[in-house]
Amino acid sequence: MAQSDGNSRVVAENRKARRNYEVEDTFEAGLELLGSEVKSLRTGKANIADAYATDEAGELFLVNAYIPEYSQASRDNHAPRRHRKLLLHKREISRLVGAIQREGMTIVPLKLYFNERGKAKLLIGLARGRKLHDKRQVERQRDWDRQKARLMRDQG
Repeated sequence: MAQSDGNSRVVAENRKARRNYEVEDTFEAGLELLGSEVKSLRTGKANIADAYATDEAGELFLVNAYIPEYSQASRDNHAPRRHRKLLLHKREISRLVGAIQREGMTIVPLKLYFNERGKAKLLIGLARGRKLHDKRQVERQRDWDRQKARLMRDQG
């Protein structure tokens, strides 16, 4: 659904997500962050590889995302792996929650970045898990496409 421009600065990317999941739709979500979390994100040391989104009382929360403590934030520092609320429209939330409950899908974070206005955004994907043989098939197809493009380029 939503894609980010080239004017954004990527903080963290989940590279394994597209290998382990078949992403059917993407959404751009805002994050409810504390001040020390924003400052820590600007240093670029966040990790969303093990993170996922879950439904808690009709709201979506990002679970297990690692944003390290900001060293200069004294006593007002944040917990590195706390649950962070995702900011989406009500219709998008109901669609995502319905897909999780009815169809057995999962919400996977794909990319954490700052948009052109300086706001922290999270690109999330509505995805279905892949089996091992599906992963192998996708990898074979990707390799073949790469070889085919190389041959076409070399031959003119």
